[in-house]
Amino acid sequence: MRTQVAIIGAGPAGLLLSHLLHLQGIESVVVESRSRADIEATIRAGVLEQGTMDILTQSGVGERMRKEGALHHGIELAFGGRRHRIDLTELTGSAITVYAQHEVIKDLVAARLAAQGQLLFEVSDVVLKDVQSETPSVSFMHGGQPQQLQADFVIGCDGFHGVSRPQIPEGVRQDYQRIYPFGWFGILVESAPSSDELIYAQHERGFALVSTRSPTVQRLYFQCDPKDDVNNWSDDRIWSELHTRLESSDGWRLKEGKIFQKGIIGMRSFVSTPMQYGRLFLAGDAAHIVPPTGAKGMNLAVGDVKVLSRALDDFYKKGNSDQLNVYTETALKRIWRAEYFSWWMTSMLHTFDDASPFQQQIQRAELENVVNSRALSTALAENYVGAF
Repeated sequence: MRTQVAIIGAGPAGLLLSHLLHLQGIESVVVESRSRADIEATIRAGVLEQGTMDILTQSGVGERMRKEGALHHGIELAFGGRRHRIDLTELTGSAITVYAQHEVIKDLVAARLAAQGQLLFEVSDVVLKDVQSETPSVSFMHGGQPQQLQADFVIGCDGFHGVSRPQIPEGVRQDYQRIYPFGWFGILVESAPSSDELIYAQHERGFALVSTRSPTVQRLYFQCDPKDDVNNWSDDRIWSELHTRLESSDGWRLKEGKIFQKGIIGMRSFVSTPMQYGRLFLAGDAAHIVPPTGAKGMNLAVGDVKVLSRALDDFYKKGNSDQLNVYTETALKRIWRAEYFSWWMTSMLHTFDDASPFQQQIQRAELENVVNSRALSTALAENYVGAF
C-alpha cells in the first residue's frame, strides 16, 4: 500500500487531520487498533473552544455540533456558598460549545467514509519503520493478513500509550510530567440540566463540576482519591457529596436523576518534546496530556492538527519544508500556555491534603481576585475560549 501521509490513531486528531488533508488534495490512510463501534462509543466530555468550533464548521463537519451542541457564553465559579459568573462572550467576543468528543468522532468518521477515505479499523502489531528516512512505512496486521503501508510522512495520533512516541529515542526525547494527588469521580445522569452553564466549584471537601451533556443527560464530577473504587460509592453517597460541595446560598439546587455510568479518572500534566523525529510527527495525546480542569485536551489536539495540515499543504504545493521543520516550536507555544492554564485552574479549585491554613486562605483570596477583577476574569476567559 502507498499513501502520502500515514496516520496512526482514529481519535479526534487523526481523523480531523485526515479530513483536512483530503480537503487540500493530500492522500492519507488512518490505521486504528479499535473497531469503529468502539471509538464511537467511548464516552468523553467535550468543551470546544471557539477556534475548534470554527475549524469544524469551516471544514464542513460542524452541522450536528451546531444543532445538538450546547453553546455557552459563560461559566460559573462557585465557592463560599456563592456563585460568580464569568461572561466569556462579553469579555472576549467568543464562546464555547459543550459537545462530547465521541460525537465529534462520529462526525469525522462519517465525513471520511463519505469521501471514500481509507480508515482501517481493528489493526494490530503496528510497527513504524525508517521514520528518519524519506520513505517511512507502517507494518501491521489487518483482517488476519500482514500489511505494509509506505508513506512520505507518518503522523502519530495514537495517544499516550501508543507506539509512535517511543520511536523517538530517549536520548533525543524529553518528557515533562506531573501526577496530581487526586482524581475525578465522574457520573452520567438521566436528568434535566441543573444549570445553563458549567459550574466549577471549590469546597473544603474538594472540587466539583456540573456540566450539561444534552437536555436529558448531565455529567457531574467531584474530586476523589485516584485509587478509590467506584463500588465504595452508593448513589445516595454520591448525591450527598455533590450537594455538600455545590451548596449555594441563592437557593440553587442540583437536580438528581438515575446514574447510569460511574468512573474515576486520574489527573496528570505531560509534555513530550520534540514532537517530530525525521518524517514522524506527533499530535494530540501522543505528545501531551492536560488535567481536564482547563477543558483543553481535544482543543490542543485540534491545534496540533491545524498546524500540521498547513505545514503539509505547504510542503506538497510549494515544496517548502520550513513549516514542518518548526512544527514542534510552533505547537509548543500553544501547548505550554494550555498546560499552564490547566495547572492554574486545577491548583485554584482543588483541595490539597498537605495545604497549610495559610495556603488555603491564599487559594480563597485568588478566587476572590479572579471574580472581582475584570483583568483577571478576562485572562481566565481568554484562556478558556482559546482567544489567543
